[in-house]
Amino acid sequence: MPTKTPLLKTSSGHKYLIPYILVTSLFFLWGFAHGLLDVLNKHFQELLTISKAESGLVQFSVYGGYFLAALPAGYFMNRFGYKKGIIFGLLLYAFGAALFYPAAAIQSFWPFLTALLVIAFGLAFLETAANPYISVLGPSESAGRRLNLSQSFNGLGWIFGPLVGGLIIFGMQSTDGNKFSTISWPYMGVAVVVLLVAILFIRTPLPEIVEEREEGRKEVREGVREEGLNEERNDFRHEVRNDVPHALWSHPHFVLAVVAQFFYVAAQTGINSFFINYVTEAIKVSNTDAALVLSFGGMGLFWAGRLSGSFIMRSFATNKLLMTYAGICILLMLLVVGGLGWVSVSALFITYFFMSIMFPTIFVLGLKGLGPLTKKASSFIVMSIVGGALCPMLMGYIADHSSMRLGFVVPLVCFVVVFYYGVRGYRKKRSF
Repeated sequence: MPTKTPLLKTSSGHKYLIPYILVTSLFFLWGFAHGLLDVLNKHFQELLTISKAESGLVQFSVYGGYFLAALPAGYFMNRFGYKKGIIFGLLLYAFGAALFYPAAAIQSFWPFLTALLVIAFGLAFLETAANPYISVLGPSESAGRRLNLSQSFNGLGWIFGPLVGGLIIFGMQSTDGNKFSTISWPYMGVAVVVLLVAILFIRTPLPEIVEEREEGRKEVREGVREEGLNEERNDFRHEVRNDVPHALWSHPHFVLAVVAQFFYVAAQTGINSFFINYVTEAIKVSNTDAALVLSFGGMGLFWAGRLSGSFIMRSFATNKLLMTYAGICILLMLLVVGGLGWVSVSALFITYFFMSIMFPTIFVLGLKGLGPLTKKASSFIVMSIVGGALCPMLMGYIADHSSMRLGFVVPLVCFVVVFYYGVRGYRKKRSF
């Protein structure tokens, strides 16, 4: 039975509430960015008269960007620390969002995909930094609960993304005869907000985290770096560079976490991408109504699942909760594939609750006990998000050549992989 350890108070009595709140705000920002994608996917299908498979390029640009930027983000964090990595990620995010304005003026698909790629570079930096930072900002025993609580704000961002996108992108009339104008406005607002958050991070001191040589031991240092800390970090970077080729990949629980995360993100992205398509075809509602249903129904349950998950983990082992939730998702996907009208739509809604805890849970289980390899391991787990680039295109291809409901066989298979990780893959061993 897991012990009820505090979320933030360390053994030395320090509390890190302010840094925790500030970094947690990042989870909302990238959740909002991902929520907007699900509206863009359906909108581009109609605006450009493209197939479902082609509309999957929206997700391909974003999650492909994660894949390209994750390792550079890890190197950047090793070189300059978490805070500078977060600030750089926010600036990239703001710049990519601002690119939507010229993209709308050009009125072509590819400039939008380029803007999304730049946003993805920024999000990769934020996720590479924020997830491990939250996991070590307090007792290791409560890392899973702490990260799930932060990720609940990510779920809140997923609620507001489709809501804003549905009301503005689907609901507003275009201006000056430019049919793309409604797409640029929400992103311009995002650019301003993200830039303000970057300024806040620049002006706020954050604790400095140093992963010690001893496995699993971590230290949090306040304010200005102490004398000799830079030399110590250089020693760690040298050690990590030399050890990564063999030491990191000798941890099967980490390797399988990369695999499980690939399939989980593939499942989540595929479900989000074609939620509006599925609902409009199954129960014949408008795009705007389907977007609102996604926001308040699906994403509302997603947020509730993450928020409740951090408390449920006080009484249940993290891997057992992952296993149980993945098993339920498998059953729900069978109902979705069955095409049973309202029953299948309801099953699709409920899936959001049970898949909500998977990303942070796999992340924590995969990083457990990696010590100075944590930043590098985080980069590889973030790279595995590339699964989200491939799944929508595969689901779209199946839908174009068969039916939308059969496309949901893909996330069904993905949840089987996550289930296995919860049953056996999480186990920490030194070698294969």
